[in-house]
Amino acid sequence: MSETTPRSIAALNHLPPDERERRYAEIIPPPLLEQFHINPETLTDAEGHKLITLTVPPLGASVEVALRHAADAPDPLFYGHFTDTLNGQIQVLLTAINDPAGPRFDVDRLPDGTKTQFGTFKRNVPAEEAAMRAGLAPGQLRRGLRVLRDLIPTFEQFVSKLGHPMYFIEPLAYHNAVIFERYGFAYQQGRRWMESLNTRFSPGGDLLARLDGSTAFRQPGAENSIRGRSWAIHDGLLGEPYTGVHMYKHVGKHAGIATVPSTLPY
Repeated sequence: MSETTPRSIAALNHLPPDERERRYAEIIPPPLLEQFHINPETLTDAEGHKLITLTVPPLGASVEVALRHAADAPDPLFYGHFTDTLNGQIQVLLTAINDPAGPRFDVDRLPDGTKTQFGTFKRNVPAEEAAMRAGLAPGQLRRGLRVLRDLIPTFEQFVSKLGHPMYFIEPLAYHNAVIFERYGFAYQQGRRWMESLNTRFSPGGDLLARLDGSTAFRQPGAENSIRGRSWAIHDGLLGEPYTGVHMYKHVGKHAGIATVPSTLPY
């Protein structure tokens, strides 16, 4: 790898716009482009409308990549927020893949338009209840497309081209951490806490006793699925925020040991 080869998000952000767009487009799983008939070379639709948007802050050490399935779509088909860590590693802040054909649940905003930060700042409880009933997990605006299996190797090729053997991610919710475990991520921080949560949701655990039906998110039986647990935690069941969990993955390798039974359904 030459000295001029970009090795960071900040370096990619300093590339000429066309080259920068081409490099970030490599993150998007090809099956997603094929499914929605998006030109993989130009990232345009059949009429030539550009469907990808890059948002780069003034300091330039992070990027938001948004790809819509149609130029006038209200929400991205694919969204990713990536950044450089303080020690020069690649970190995933957020990814989302939305099924544009599915119903939208306004968990990201209040009726007056105030942003909720996906329920971490404020909560649109009626929208969250509707999303939960529809089978979604905390933070989801629409159902997903089940392409994480394709996204991970595609993203790892992107990371590898930057010269990094590993990358980092901070799960925003309980279900995210468990899903990442199943795809080979290991814990940099928070493993013991995740294990303790599983114990607390098990018979005799204090969290099991708190699933008392006092809210729609705390129904008895929620402990029996990853999504049920995640909604209860999102609802404040722990008495503290779900934070402090950091994970990593070596490119091309499967690591880590599950903190919850692999038989526990999503």
